[in-house]
Amino acid sequence: MAQQERAIETRAAIIRGAAAAFQTRGYGSTSLAQVSAAAGVTKGALYFHFDSKEALAVAVIDAQHEASAAIGRTLLSENVLGLRAIIIMSLELARQLHEDPIVSAGVRLTIEAANFETPVAGPYLDWMEACEEYLRRGIAEGEISPDIDTVAMAHFIISAFTGVQVVSDVLTGRDDIEDRLIEMWAVVMPSLVPTDRWLELKDLPTRIREERAAA
Repeated sequence: MAQQERAIETRAAIIRGAAAAFQTRGYGSTSLAQVSAAAGVTKGALYFHFDSKEALAVAVIDAQHEASAAIGRTLLSENVLGLRAIIIMSLELARQLHEDPIVSAGVRLTIEAANFETPVAGPYLDWMEACEEYLRRGIAEGEISPDIDTVAMAHFIISAFTGVQVVSDVLTGRDDIEDRLIEMWAVVMPSLVPTDRWLELKDLPTRIREERAAA
């Protein structure tokens, strides 16, 4: 049991070290020697758990995906109103990107993974699926226009979020990511909210941000 626990701890340390290295240097410029140094393990220990740099990168993406998917599961299980859930999901993902090296590295790797043999589209597809579900809930709850194409809108919101976080990372290291997200929502909300609910809901993204800051 102790040996198994050490193996689990070593694997987790390697993933943390890999995340730090990939986030700093990118996939192409990171060597396994740099990962082993960042993780504080030997190259032999690293190769025991991961047989290639791509396998290690995929493990980081999987760890990031699990951390981010937990947000969606919580919002769905707590039956948060659909429109509010989409906004909370975006702000929580932004917080993870700013504060969690594994999440930040995993998202960077999905963008850099065009030549991976292993498909890494799962996180984006899952985010879109969750967003579609929230949009459908919002329509049923009367806070989102029934004329919305939920598939197209989910695709757009996730794509817009991706662009916002990339530009925020380049310009400020994501220090301004919440400000930029509020701007994104200011553009998107008029397309989502029915006219008769606009005055009530137009400031919802800002109110949710303030609630989270006060919690």
